[in-house]
Amino acid sequence: MKKVLFAAVALMFAVSCNNAPKTTTEAAEAKTEVGATDLAFVRTDAVFAESEIFKTEGMALQTKNEKTQKNLAEKEQKLQNEMVQLQEKYQKGLITTIEAQRKEQDIQKRVAAYQESAQKQLRALEEENMVFQNRMADLMQRAIDEINADGAYKMIVNATALLDAADELDITSIVLDKVNALYAADKASAKSEK
Repeated sequence: MKKVLFAAVALMFAVSCNNAPKTTTEAAEAKTEVGATDLAFVRTDAVFAESEIFKTEGMALQTKNEKTQKNLAEKEQKLQNEMVQLQEKYQKGLITTIEAQRKEQDIQKRVAAYQESAQKQLRALEEENMVFQNRMADLMQRAIDEINADGAYKMIVNATALLDAADELDITSIVLDKVNALYAADKASAKSEK
């Protein structure tokens, strides 16, 4: 019991010492603590979806992806249908074994060529998608760096994992405007270089 009482008295003494008037250095250090106005969050998915780069280049890339996937699926289906038709003709006795083997080899060659071509197309699309995502991430980071150049925010977080926050901490629209401005500047710079 005496040990607990002694610990409580020691704790009260330590707390009272910490409440002593602070020197200017201690006050300056205390000021670096994060307050509510030092925080902000960005809904990055909204910036991504509403940005001019996505509306122009992103949508075009998305359409290209869908079109390529559709074309590849159609070509694959066509080759499969040819193989089925060949087997049906052979089973019905409409073509000879030698002719069936020759046509099967021809279809297999076209399947191999199709697969090689499809892989090249998909790798190229994957690379284009990665470049686009990297450009978008770069624009967003540059926008945030410019917005916080004065150090007004001690912390800016991505809202995708945010559970609750006051609306006044949301700087999504500011980031979106800056991303669009940077994108426009990049486009103008690229045009002038040509």
